[in-house]
Amino acid sequence: MQPSSSTSAAPLRVVIVGGGTAGWMCAAGLARLLPDKDYALTLIESDEIGTVGVGEATLPHIREFNAMLGLDEAEFMAATQGSFKLGIEFVGWDKPGGRYVHPFGTFGERWGGLDFQHHWLRARASGKPVGEWPEYSFAAAMCREGVFDMPDPDPRSIRSTFSYAYHFDAGLYARYLRGWATQRGVRRIEGKIVEVSRSTETGLVESVSLESGARIEGDLFIDCSGFRSLLLGQNMGVAWQDWSEWLPCDRAMAVPCASVAGITPFTRSTAQTGGWTWRIPLQHRIGNGYVFASAFCSEDRARETLLGAIDGTPLAEPRVLRFQAGRRERGWEGNVVAVGLSSGFLEPLESTSIFLIQAAVIDLAKLMPRPGGAIDPRLTAEFNRLFAIHYDRTRDFLVLHYTANARHGEPLWDHVRNMALPDSLAHKIDLFRSSGRAPDYKLGLFSRDSWLAVLMGQGIMPQAWDRQADRAPLDQVVGRLADLRERIASNAAALPAHADFLAGYCPAGDVAVVA
Repeated sequence: MQPSSSTSAAPLRVVIVGGGTAGWMCAAGLARLLPDKDYALTLIESDEIGTVGVGEATLPHIREFNAMLGLDEAEFMAATQGSFKLGIEFVGWDKPGGRYVHPFGTFGERWGGLDFQHHWLRARASGKPVGEWPEYSFAAAMCREGVFDMPDPDPRSIRSTFSYAYHFDAGLYARYLRGWATQRGVRRIEGKIVEVSRSTETGLVESVSLESGARIEGDLFIDCSGFRSLLLGQNMGVAWQDWSEWLPCDRAMAVPCASVAGITPFTRSTAQTGGWTWRIPLQHRIGNGYVFASAFCSEDRARETLLGAIDGTPLAEPRVLRFQAGRRERGWEGNVVAVGLSSGFLEPLESTSIFLIQAAVIDLAKLMPRPGGAIDPRLTAEFNRLFAIHYDRTRDFLVLHYTANARHGEPLWDHVRNMALPDSLAHKIDLFRSSGRAPDYKLGLFSRDSWLAVLMGQGIMPQAWDRQADRAPLDQVVGRLADLRERIASNAAALPAHADFLAGYCPAGDVAVVA
């Protein structure tokens, strides 16, 4: 039997509650992916209600989202004061004074059908001169050199083995998407919501009422109201999973500062006594912040630490954000889907907030109910399954950074190093130590190379490797390793400085919001 056509049904009324990055990514993504004859998109926001606005660093997945919308990269970057991001530099996380890079790209090459780390571990154990692990990442080499260029489309080139993301002004990005979406049929309503009406029979949300007296009805509501979780949490009553036992940081303090010479092509995260500070370079300023645990660090001490860590003159007073790590038990309940902070929060250690928004938008578009009928519970169940995967796997990756530290004698770091871990993470660490095998997901974050970067960067070295690696002649492996290191170093040194590339490709200035 063929599925019934939706052409005769009235369009499904989709109401997005809240703007900001989450709201406008929802609006733009659904406007692009769904047939406009079947779905009527409305977004309600109030310019008087501020957004969190510190999500300025991204993961390479954002490029897929922008490409899906058809955005011109250079124009988008100019409009959002953007710069390129090749990874994250972690300072002092393994031990005070240590540093490593989580690069966007591969480590080495697969030889004989085996992941690269097994060959390197075998050669290293032999005592041969094989160099350090970071020397086998082209993206890490680019970070060290402070250079940037586009990846080579030729898969045989070492310059094809990296990816990139962006640093940008999150407020400008939301504004950019707002212009894009409203030009393509998304209806925007300015106003504050004062009441949510639910059916006494079904429990579904029927409408929201505004301070102006207007009443907006809908069939499906998307909650982008931030930490308030107005619809999913407050009205639908979906419970919260508290993850503070593993991620004890519950405060963030943010402040922008003036730019300094050069624009590094990476985010920096520096471990501090009570948490960690971030540094995100844009074209017009540097975004800075301190994520800390109030049980181990006062707000006054955090302010002092943050202002002492920035490079340039502060451009505003530091502002404080209070949060709790965790997620809702479900992201979709009834006819309410939560996206962004209304569904969960994980500290921005690995720049995951915008990815989690993007994943929810794409999953929702694929599982969107048809007009004219009840919501199929199988769609809801599948969305919630994917929702849990995205959050839970990201949680494990973030917790890894904390537990794998050697900052002895500091209360916060002693606590997280010795805390009981989620079973899923404990298994990953134990398996890697015993065999060199790293997680390799088809769904969720992060890739095998990302896990390798953090595991080895923070001193977790395997005790063994895949025995299949022993089949190759050792001298041949050592020779290939030397050749790979040389190709990476020489090619990275030949690339233009990141700031010079930006100046020629996407200098910020007076540009249109959308094409």
